[in-house]
This record gives sequence, C-alpha cells and structure tokens, in this order.
Amino acid sequence: MQKNILITGCSSGLGLALTNYYLQKGFKVFGMSRKNPNIENKDFIHICFDLSEVEKIKENLNSLLLQINSFETIFLNAGMLGKIKLLEELSIEELNEVYSLNVYANKELLDICKNLEVKNIILISSGASKNGYKGWGSYSLSKAGVNMLANLYSNEMLNTKILAVAPGVIKTPMTDYIRFEIDANIFPSAKKLNTGIVQTPKETAIKLDNLITRIDEFDSGSYVDIRQI
Repeated sequence: MQKNILITGCSSGLGLALTNYYLQKGFKVFGMSRKNPNIENKDFIHICFDLSEVEKIKENLNSLLLQINSFETIFLNAGMLGKIKLLEELSIEELNEVYSLNVYANKELLDICKNLEVKNIILISSGASKNGYKGWGSYSLSKAGVNMLANLYSNEMLNTKILAVAPGVIKTPMTDYIRFEIDANIFPSAKKLNTGIVQTPKETAIKLDNLITRIDEFDSGSYVDIRQI
C-alpha cells in the first residue's frame, strides 16, 4: 500500500527537495504552501494555504487532513528567518511574526495530528536554537520554541515519534541573504556560514531520510543535529 508524506513549505528550498525526493521514492506526497510548485506527478497533491494565517489553520485544514488520516512522515518545514537585527532594534511585532509562523502554526498542525495516524513527525529546527548568534534573535527564539514544542507533544502523542531536527546550513535564498548581504563585521555569523559546509537542499533531504531509517535510535521529543550523528 502506498504511504503518505506531508511536507509544509513545499514550494522552495528544503521543502521542494523533500517533495521531489519522496515522489521519486514512490510515496504519495501532500505538499502545503502558498505557491504551487507546479510539480507534474500523479502522486503529488498540493494544498494551497498560508500558514501565517494561524487562526485559520484548524478551520481550513482539520477536515482535509482527517480525510487523508494516515501518514508515514510529516515534515513541519515551513518557517521564516525574520530580520537580522540587534535585539534592542527588534519590535515585539517583528518577534511575534516569526514566532507565530515558526511555533504557533506548528502547534495548530500538531493538534490536528493528534487525531491522525502518524508514524513520524520531523519539525525543522536549527543550530540557532542552541546558539544565540548576534542578530538572529527572532529566529533563535522561535527555533528554541520548536525544540520545546517537539518535547511537549512527545508526551501527548505516544504513538508518534517526534523529533526537532537541525539540518545544517542549506543553500537557500535565506542563507544566501545571510552569507552575502549582511555586514559580516557587524554580524559575525555571516562569516561563519561562509567558511562552513553549505549543503544543497537535495543533499539535506537525503540526510533527513537517512535519519528516519535510524529514528528508533532517538527518544521521541529529542533535538537532533544531523551534523553530529
């Protein structure tokens, strides 16, 4: 029987790479994003939705996902970086915008998942959730929230393995912005990213799939950095 995969943020970057990877492996992939990636494959179903509209998530997605019901793996990948600024320059509104999408949208989706049959849920976290890089305030706070979200829901969803996974640095418009557009003299993380390993989205998708083949090695609710396993 063909197994289902759900991927949020499927239209670009890691989400698109995961979508194409699992389609090639013969899964039925449900991809959620604002923009349709226009993938021509009978096993791809696009769910058009803007997850920043957090208050509408359950109203619009609950019945749809309940109809599908069974998923092998759900990748909660959609998120945003926010502005690279000193904390004192970040407004509460700017912090809330990032936290709302990166944490509360996933909270609403996890609430729906509690009523589904889901084997694995991977929340995309970041090394920034553990390391407070200068200028990354809104992103680091939100990804630390993602880690705790995985930990908390692992105690409520006992039949699902939930991990918060840091995938490493991926070549995307987001990391290109950090590496090439911000002032490395003010924000040293730009220099650090440029001197480290930068993976392609496809390479990262393969690493995440390899992690899933070893998922029993990790306690549900854990934070996992795939660069360290």
